[in-house]
Amino acid sequence: MSKEMDFFIYLLERYAEYKKTTADEILKLWDRLELTDFIYDMYDLYHIERLENAFEDIDTLITEKNA
Repeated sequence: MSKEMDFFIYLLERYAEYKKTTADEILKLWDRLELTDFIYDMYDLYHIERLENAFEDIDTLITEKNA
């Protein structure tokens, strides 16, 4: 497994905890909003910053997609 995939799974699981839901539900949401690939591709940025910054960015992306 690639380091990007390892981090993506870690980010997905931590984000699900942050949202008090399951990783499966978060992945369904990201897929529905067509954010999964974008979030995966943000590895270079997300893996070097605080996880909370990534969470805030993801929350913003979700809000924008739902608007």
